[in-house]
Amino acid sequence: MSTLTVGMITFDTTDAVALATWWARHTGGTVQDEADGWFVTVASDGPTLAFQKVADPTPGKNRVHLDLHVPDRTVTAQALVADGATLVAERTMGDFAWTVLADPDGNQFCLAQEDGA
Repeated sequence: MSTLTVGMITFDTTDAVALATWWARHTGGTVQDEADGWFVTVASDGPTLAFQKVADPTPGKNRVHLDLHVPDRTVTAQALVADGATLVAERTMGDFAWTVLADPDGNQFCLAQEDGA
């Protein structure tokens, strides 16, 4: 059996360019391959993020989400909310804490600090 390697993480959205631009701004990535606005990629140091235009995104909570590590969880969460993200929840498990946010299209993702704070 071969080892799987993440090539790309793809989001369905009604506006691929706008959502790709938002994620590029916050990952330090670069919007690439706009394909007339129906499929847009963001290249960064991590896996490629892709945004695929669809007429009707799947409703409800997304089943796959990003776990992102940041130097300061509180400051980063505040900046993301100021730029259109939504705070979903603050969570803790033992001494580990994380913040659940949703991007402007409602896709949930988590922020955690390397030190677990």
